[in-house]
Amino acid sequence: MRTRTLGSTGPRVSALGLGAMSMSGSYGRADRAESIATVHAALDAGVTLVDTGDFYGMGHNELLLAEALRGRDRDSYVLSVKFGMLSGPIPTYGGVDGRPAAVKNFLAHSLTRLGTDHIDIYRPARRDPDVPIEETVGAVKELIEAGYVRHLGLSEVDAETVRRAHAVHPVADLQIEYSVISRAVEAEVLPTLRELGIGLTAYGVLARGLISGHWSPDRAGRPGDHRAASPRFTAGNVEHNLALVEALRAVAEAKGCTVAQLVIAWVAARGEDIVPLVGARTRERLAEALPALDVELTADDLAEIEKAVPPGSARGDRYPAVFMSTLGVGN
Repeated sequence: MRTRTLGSTGPRVSALGLGAMSMSGSYGRADRAESIATVHAALDAGVTLVDTGDFYGMGHNELLLAEALRGRDRDSYVLSVKFGMLSGPIPTYGGVDGRPAAVKNFLAHSLTRLGTDHIDIYRPARRDPDVPIEETVGAVKELIEAGYVRHLGLSEVDAETVRRAHAVHPVADLQIEYSVISRAVEAEVLPTLRELGIGLTAYGVLARGLISGHWSPDRAGRPGDHRAASPRFTAGNVEHNLALVEALRAVAEAKGCTVAQLVIAWVAARGEDIVPLVGARTRERLAEALPALDVELTADDLAEIEKAVPPGSARGDRYPAVFMSTLGVGN
């Protein structure tokens, strides 16, 4: 497994990370045994970066990972944890809490659920509009100084917020959606990260399965799958977006790889400071994703991908309207 370093101050991790969100019901019911087997398969393949959030399944995901990671050398993997998103017994968006006292409270619960004495990268999932980012980051800095956290991360914030946070404590990486159909990060955020020596962990590289090469409209509306509410998956948009996927499929077939491998390789090719996260919840999907690191894209390949999917060609926002306002950048 190839490795990359997250920024100038972050840890060295596998060049491909595992995002665990889909193992806790976001895309419908997941098989617990298969989820754990997928984590094991990823670790055995050399994947060291494992990403979760304390609100994924409201603690379910952390408990699942604790079981999957039990018995593994704690230094053999890097845990990235997001915090701050609020909900209720019936999952609904309840805002964000970035108050220093809440940050420390969130961490205490995560340490217990994960069965560990430290988190490698701790990050607010979104910026709390009512709390200065300096205060939220200052709380994480105190936790780093106390030994409970190793590195500070950020998620889905704009360039100005990155600068303000970095002035309080060095930021290891920014986690943000980045794919061939979600490129807003390229305008201001990515240049700022590179100026400051901050890495990028890219989630949504398959656009929640939309550009994986496996999605079809008849999958929409399955119980518990929140993609039914995503504008890019709705009728009128999804057909257009899947036509883009077919254009990518032609490029992939000429390259001798799958569509999923092509679009993962595209993100990885954007720079050595970028680590794609793959949200595989089955060993089958993981096995397809891993060879993407061996797909070498030439300048001609990149030009063909750009021709197939020009920037801004996807239809629909990447999140429902209620969430778009919480993001630092757009689509």
